Amino acid sequence: MAAEGTTPERDSPTFGSITLTSPGKVLYPGIGLTKRDLAQYDARIAAAMLPYVARRPISLVRCPDGLDGARFFQRHAMKGMSAAIKQIRVSGGESDRAYLFIDDADGLFALTQIGTLEIHDWGVSNGQLESPDRLVFDLDPDEALAFDVLRTAARQIRDLLAHLGLTSFLKATGGKGLHVVAPLAPKAGWPEVKAFARGIADALVADAPELYTANPLKRTRTGKIFIDYLRNAPGCSAICNYSPRARPGAPVATPLRWGELAKLKSGAPYTVKTLPSRLSRLK
Repeated sequence: MAAEGTTPERDSPTFGSITLTSPGKVLYPGIGLTKRDLAQYDARIAAAMLPYVARRPISLVRCPDGLDGARFFQRHAMKGMSAAIKQIRVSGGESDRAYLFIDDADGLFALTQIGTLEIHDWGVSNGQLESPDRLVFDLDPDEALAFDVLRTAARQIRDLLAHLGLTSFLKATGGKGLHVVAPLAPKAGWPEVKAFARGIADALVADAPELYTANPLKRTRTGKIFIDYLRNAPGCSAICNYSPRARPGAPVATPLRWGELAKLKSGAPYTVKTLPSRLSRLK
């Protein structure tokens, strides 16, 4: 854990090499969670989170004035950002501007300093930008569906991937849905990986069209689970493990064991306040 210090002339604590300004600013009004609290969370979970997020392109949801203020999505570098928030050029990207990544805990603290409430990582590492190292299926249910339907869907995708030789993992997104994530050896290119992901989604829809849709249009989702395979494409991202969400209560995206699914009651079982205790209990 990075040490925290405070300058005597004003309350500007340091986390690693990052000085936190306005540490008492409330970012989550419903629970009184401040910028300092979020930086302390970063310090507690950095060792668990960095293997997933470091040296990968990232996109951010920033709420500089907290959850009730303006929010915006940021993919590119901008002037005045900390040197701990690094830049990478992506050939063939939707912009010639540099994208963002971090290396270490200082990067997490620097993101919190600028009001970042969500970190979304791409499906590639910086060293192999054309070869995805994971498949992500985002199960986004209609709000009228019972959660046990979502549990069944996650197991079906897990079993289908296993039949095809892929081991998958479960993630509670910190929202209403679940992710099923399968690591890949980074050999195939984006077109092949996206086509494979679409094939999985289409197979599930064909088997149970009354339950699933792979069509992103809202009008097609009533009473169904949208299987979002579109995250498996260049420039697309998914919420990173252990990232907070810009939602009331500060829920956190949390990787789970498959054995935990049976008792899972929502896609947001942990928060910034409760997740560190979970990590301390895990072996």
